[in-house]
Amino acid sequence: MTAQILIASIIGGIMGIVSHMKKRGRLEKPRMTKRFIYLGFYEDFAVGTIAAIMLVLSSEPQSSFQLVLLSIIAGYSGEAVLKSFEFSTQQEQPEGPPTKNCPSHKPPLP
Repeated sequence: MTAQILIASIIGGIMGIVSHMKKRGRLEKPRMTKRFIYLGFYEDFAVGTIAAIMLVLSSEPQSSFQLVLLSIIAGYSGEAVLKSFEFSTQQEQPEGPPTKNCPSHKPPLP
């Protein structure tokens, strides 16, 4: 299992860099501005790596072909894969009584 995680992280990171180059058209280096630090291609490398590891751990591939294929897909579409693992932390708030301006408000029948 450790070897699978290592292979997934390497392939996912490489595909994260490929995804970065496709989005930006070039390899952007990290830089610091007055308000924040932009990580450049390191950010997409990390996202691809984490997404590939999470997908491989959750799916448990049976062959090396499945491992490589899942790593490529997860690394290339890293942010989408991570969003799919996101749990809903928002609690639904109870709705109050409808207002008159609300389109779903129906006046009482006579």
